[in-house]
Amino acid sequence: MMMITGLTRGGEAYTPAFVMEINQQNCIGCGRCFKVCPREVFDLIDRDEVEGLLADDDDYDDDDMYGDDDDDGFSDDTAMVMSLKDALDCIGCGSCARICPKKCFTHEPQTAAA
Repeated sequence: MMMITGLTRGGEAYTPAFVMEINQQNCIGCGRCFKVCPREVFDLIDRDEVEGLLADDDDYDDDDMYGDDDDDGFSDDTAMVMSLKDALDCIGCGSCARICPKKCFTHEPQTAAA
């Protein structure tokens, strides 16, 4: 099968990699991916809504490498985590993975429909 490919403005071929999943165990709910996504792929939800995740879990680390947790515009009252709202709307730009301080995203190229 043939992979989905695109062209850059300069005419170079590239293969987009689409978001497949988010490691919610590592996600700190900073919202950066939500802010940079050009589509409505993500949704920020309460961490306790996700089965198997607890806000007071010892493995949960809400520190990010940028040290700006207080200035991200999201409330610290409730632990949040990112979820996939509509993965089929992903265009494969990879912005979410590049901005994520915890490297929570898994992306894969997709085959073209026949």
